[in-house]
Amino acid sequence: MPSDAKILIVDDHEDTLYALESALAPLGYLLARATSGDEALKQVLRGQVGLLLLDVRMPGVSGLDVVRYMRRLEQTQRIPVVLLTGFGPDAELTSTAFGLGVADLVMKPVDPWTLRAKVRYLYDAHRRHLALEQEVRELRARVKDHDVLTEHTLRPALPHPRGTDDGPARVPGPELEEGRRA
Repeated sequence: MPSDAKILIVDDHEDTLYALESALAPLGYLLARATSGDEALKQVLRGQVGLLLLDVRMPGVSGLDVVRYMRRLEQTQRIPVVLLTGFGPDAELTSTAFGLGVADLVMKPVDPWTLRAKVRYLYDAHRRHLALEQEVRELRARVKDHDVLTEHTLRPALPHPRGTDDGPARVPGPELEEGRRA
């Protein structure tokens, strides 16, 4: 994830968007907003989203529909999602949300300190995870390149000092030295 990856805040109410932006501003991350599930999907598919704060119930495409779609695509399935709901605890919603792999389900109104802590942790953990994946890809490429290079420069193997199934290894010893002198 590039360092300019943004946190996308999605809610169909302007006052909620403003409150969430105000709560997250002290973190210093790049923030973006969307007012519908369709708009959120478009921004996510364009890339550069490192975390999604998403209202569950919106007209048209719901927050859960957005998550379902994201989880089907390789490029978006690992983006952390925090679902927001103003309708109180709901066992079915909780089960569905965590079944889809959301990182958290938060009740509105949101405590700014708690939200900042969760967002900082999830965003930074996602960045570290992507950085490690990139490093693994680079290391695998280097190992593959190294293997290709060494394949062409390998010399025949020397016998193992302990021998093989054919018997003990023959290592030059004194008897060969005597044969050379004669």
